[in-house]
Amino acid sequence: MLARLSLRLRVLLIFAGLAAAIIAAIGFGLWLGFGRLGNPDALQGFVQAGVLAGFATLGLVAGVWYLFDLNVAKPIEKLAGSLRARAHADVTAEMDTAIAHYLGDLAPAAVAAAQSLTETRSALAEAVARETLRLGSEKARLEALLSDVPAGVILCSADHALVFYNSPAADVIGAGRGEGLEAGLDRSLFDYLHAAPLRHAYDRLLATGDPDAASDLLCTTVSGARVLAARMRLLAEGGSSGYVLTLRDVTGDMATEARREAMLEAALDSLRRPSAALSTLVGVLLDDAMPGALQTALKEEVARLSQAVTRFGTAREEGQVEAAALPQTRASDLAEGLKARLDSLGIAIDVQAADLLLRCNGFEVITLLADLARQVVAKGGAANLGLTIDEEASGAAIRLSWDGPRVGVGELDRWLLAPLSADTPERLARNVLAAHATELWPETAGDRAALCLPIRQARRAVARPKPVARKVVYDFELLSPARTDKLAEARLDRLTYVVFDTETTGLNPRQGDEIVQLAAVRIVNGRRVEGEVFDTLVNPGRPIPAVSTDVHGITDGMVANAPTVAEVARRFHKFAEGAVLIAHNAPFDMEFLRRVEGQIDLRFDMPVLDTVLLSAVVYGQHDVHSLDALTHRLGITIPEEARHTAIGDTVATADAFLKLIPMLAGRGYATFGAVLAEVRKHGRLLKDLN
Repeated sequence: MLARLSLRLRVLLIFAGLAAAIIAAIGFGLWLGFGRLGNPDALQGFVQAGVLAGFATLGLVAGVWYLFDLNVAKPIEKLAGSLRARAHADVTAEMDTAIAHYLGDLAPAAVAAAQSLTETRSALAEAVARETLRLGSEKARLEALLSDVPAGVILCSADHALVFYNSPAADVIGAGRGEGLEAGLDRSLFDYLHAAPLRHAYDRLLATGDPDAASDLLCTTVSGARVLAARMRLLAEGGSSGYVLTLRDVTGDMATEARREAMLEAALDSLRRPSAALSTLVGVLLDDAMPGALQTALKEEVARLSQAVTRFGTAREEGQVEAAALPQTRASDLAEGLKARLDSLGIAIDVQAADLLLRCNGFEVITLLADLARQVVAKGGAANLGLTIDEEASGAAIRLSWDGPRVGVGELDRWLLAPLSADTPERLARNVLAAHATELWPETAGDRAALCLPIRQARRAVARPKPVARKVVYDFELLSPARTDKLAEARLDRLTYVVFDTETTGLNPRQGDEIVQLAAVRIVNGRRVEGEVFDTLVNPGRPIPAVSTDVHGITDGMVANAPTVAEVARRFHKFAEGAVLIAHNAPFDMEFLRRVEGQIDLRFDMPVLDTVLLSAVVYGQHDVHSLDALTHRLGITIPEEARHTAIGDTVATADAFLKLIPMLAGRGYATFGAVLAEVRKHGRLLKDLN
């Protein structure tokens, strides 16, 4: 309750209490003295003395309170009001300290605090204005860049409303073509594009929980029925977030591709049949009257023709798969998506899926399988529908099975000539098979009828470290500074670095060990550039020992189709050109790279800094300088699944180096030359490579 009273009133109450206590003490003393005296005639004198002492006490306490109130309590309240005005009302006038000249250093301290607050506020306002100007400039630059990007870019909220779009996007979705619907912020994306594939892709991305995941899909415009190739990526906000959609009109490309495929199919048929007929005729017509050399030559030519036709057909099928550029879809997601689609149609189905990643358009495959299941049920006699997705060779097989009569080939062909969905009447179910370079056929699975849909490319879903996301990469500060300092005089935070790490078959490059993985990231102007990443497996040209696989998890099968050491070294040299190389225990990694300099006719002569030596500069030689120890001291966590992978250790080393830069500067080593001179004093740990 007292806390709600003003300071001056609380001081008054304190002095009033003090006066009351003194008067009570005087009265008690007089009463005690009168009692011990034992003379009743002296009572009047004691009373008079008590009254005089009481009035004297009240006067004295009142005088002291008045002086205290005038020179202490009141100035304190005025100082508090002045400070509050400067704290909350942005008052900048100089404070009047004359009122508080009895308060010692309190008034000057208050003035200093107010002045510091004013200076801080002014500096903050200048910093905000400067940063606002910079952000405005970057915003203008990004808007200029996005307006010239040929692909359409759309930003949507979680409820699929337009938040941002560029001019190509307006043209692609039909809003800039004079087709009766203009683009507008806060309008639904589904006013322009059919909703089903977009909703499916969005729900699948939310289910992954990975902010760096992306989904490739095909969608169609509401107006004009144009086919668009799209990529969807969630905004990294967690929960139910918006997303970015990039769009490209592939209607013409698909029509051209369809014509090309039809032409190739016709050409292949026109060659395949005469080739087979010619081979048969040659075998029948050859007789002993024809010279042996002529018979041999004729057979060889016919065989070459048959082989050429076979190679042509194989190359065409492989080209279809490569041209499709289909996204990876988890088999369990596809199975559950089909189950949900059929449940909405009142059709029950049991699904079983191996832990696989399929290279396919999940929305189109689900739509195709759902339509086939509906047709099977509508035909009658089908019960106990089931779906299985199993690994087969390098791909997978999707089987839709049921108890009941089989589906004939002719009937299946009629089903495949129907539109895939009402939203895309121009895209037939057979087009889905063509896009995936596959076929669909009826078969029997035990006692059950089935339809088999092979997927040509699939792999097991193995837990690997999360890849470094590729994002929009920019640093507009590179447009302004004059970057002419000599390397030795350059500040550490102004240089460009490439931080890298290798995984190898072993620890002895001079005994034939080779690189099996190489990863690197770039640091520009004191920050790690998220989108500039080098990460590749390497074929070492020799078996990987089991003890090495136990460390980094890389097997011979994983690197069988990887590029060679020389090819990767050449690409990495280009990636690191003009930068300072950073590694943890750099001599080990550099020895592997310098062994192939003769093969690629290039030299890895870039400046090199070793985070082992930098750690020794900061923490002293006698501390532990392993990567685990360094990252632990700096508060950097390496996920367990990323440890002893090239990209995981590279990111950890880069983050550690960024934290070491200000620590080195704090010890007076702010330039590359100063750091280099200091690390050479720690040659007992590692050899300096510069």
